[in-house]
Amino acid sequence: MKVRELGYKVWEMRFLILMIFFGQMVVVEAQETQWRGLNRDGKYPDTGLLKEWPKGGPEMILKKEGLGNGYSTPILYEGMVYISGRRDSVDVVTKLDLQGNILWETTYGLAWDKSFPETRSTPTIENKRLYIMGGLGTVVCLDTESGNIVWKRNTHEEFKAEFHTWGMTESLLLTENTVISSPVGERTAVVALDKKDGSLIWESESLGGARSYASPSLINHNGREMILLISSKDFFVLDPENGALIWSFDIVTDLTVKGRRISTNTPVYHEGSVFVTSGYNDDCMMFTLSPDGSEVELKWNNDALDTHHGAVILLDGFLYGSNWINNGNGIWVCMEWETGKVMYEEKWYNKGSIIFADGLFYVYEEKQGHVGLVEPSTEEFRVISSFKIEGGSGPYWAHMSIYDKKLFVRHGEVLFIYDIEQK
Repeated sequence: MKVRELGYKVWEMRFLILMIFFGQMVVVEAQETQWRGLNRDGKYPDTGLLKEWPKGGPEMILKKEGLGNGYSTPILYEGMVYISGRRDSVDVVTKLDLQGNILWETTYGLAWDKSFPETRSTPTIENKRLYIMGGLGTVVCLDTESGNIVWKRNTHEEFKAEFHTWGMTESLLLTENTVISSPVGERTAVVALDKKDGSLIWESESLGGARSYASPSLINHNGREMILLISSKDFFVLDPENGALIWSFDIVTDLTVKGRRISTNTPVYHEGSVFVTSGYNDDCMMFTLSPDGSEVELKWNNDALDTHHGAVILLDGFLYGSNWINNGNGIWVCMEWETGKVMYEEKWYNKGSIIFADGLFYVYEEKQGHVGLVEPSTEEFRVISSFKIEGGSGPYWAHMSIYDKKLFVRHGEVLFIYDIEQK
């Protein structure tokens, strides 16, 4: 049984999958150990969380300094924290326990060496193997127990990919048997590598353009699995079995965007529609898929929710996130999914990232480090509680995560863990 084939909303709770192995019943707990949770939609399944925080924020149970610098998200797997970062000219991934003891640290590739060189790829973990991409395009598989590299290959160089202005931020996607990487360029757009040894299983046709800064996602549309991706010029869908192009939409030509698009956020799929957004005053877009998924049409587009790189949350028919006014400013927005109608636009410090758990939003403002607990509302940006991160350096760009009733917040080289359990 595949996790993604289950017919209920897996993000609303942790769940157990029952499998039959050699005549015996085996219980397997699903892991949401990847970029923005199990479905890459920013929704975490934890329940029993605080509905408001004390003054100064929830109890901090760990502040770990001296980690590699970066903007990637902390991941919890089997009770251990995995976090990537940059040290000098290399990218490293670090394993530590919840007391802050470092168990191992492995160099896995050369870091991006131009503007904003901090590490940005979040680890993806499955079956005691960690998959991650270095800043110059090396795809790596590590053993989570030892930290040893199992296999690696530089898909960027091998498949003649093209960097966009700020390099790459891709967090690798796993399908049943493959690791998906998108070395967009003149040779190909996407490649699938065997999880076991990194060997090439397929490469897709090229659509041109360059890498974007968005990570791909795997969806199930009316029983048909598809990989959603976005490059500097195209939004497109592939068959995960063979990499065949199902359809593509040329954003630059069809929406008359000037030059390459700075695509930054993983597309959001829901019941046959897909929402795509990025900053810089580029329009956000809603697409509708045909029943069999073979065709797509643009349903609506506007510039009201041009999210920079903080992602959005879809909840009860409405989209929530922050928009881009300029690189230093943005406001918080609620928009109707079906129509694009704006419900509110409100200022709260600045733009930032957003996740969701147990009925509430968690927002992380990017300029001063304010963390807010927000009640969903279509009438106003309703902040229940907030506190300010103290420590670390650089922009507050790392997306937060929630595991085992704990809030994981990263600022540069510092990791903060907070107890958010309702006692």
